[in-house]
Amino acid sequence: GVQTCALPICLFRFCPHCATPLERFLDEQAERARCRECGFIHYRNPTVGAAVVIVEEGRLLLGRRRSGGWCIPCGHVEWDEAIELAALREFTEETGLTVELQGVFAVESNFHNPRQHTVGVWYRGRRTGGELRSGGDLTAVEFFPLEELPELVFPTDRKVVERLRTSEEILQ
Repeated sequence: GVQTCALPICLFRFCPHCATPLERFLDEQAERARCRECGFIHYRNPTVGAAVVIVEEGRLLLGRRRSGGWCIPCGHVEWDEAIELAALREFTEETGLTVELQGVFAVESNFHNPRQHTVGVWYRGRRTGGELRSGGDLTAVEFFPLEELPELVFPTDRKVVERLRTSEEILQ
């Protein structure tokens, strides 16, 4: 028989359009949840995050998160917001600096939080103004030598840093 939906395949137990209990079904790709009344299908898709990588004189800008640990300054893209604008907005909110984006440096899937899969896009950036100060989700911002970084909280940031350490383009 058909089962009503429960975590982990979806976040909704009821249809967000008509409030009918959602039922599990198998489509060609995965187990999903759908509404038998209106046909709504719940696709649990990742959210998108954007980060800006700033390296000055061999030093990488990192932020200490309120929840602890260090990361490359980042944040989520809002609905109806272009990813480039989200990267600029989040970076300024968290660091006080303004930047010019210089292209995409990395794209990674983030699986560190099982309840929230995200796809992250790290842009190369060049400082254009502002004053370094922490804000948003960060309690501190600081430049660290690439070879002497504190422990990074996100596994994907560690991947990006390894790529930075071997990249000629970002270090120039």
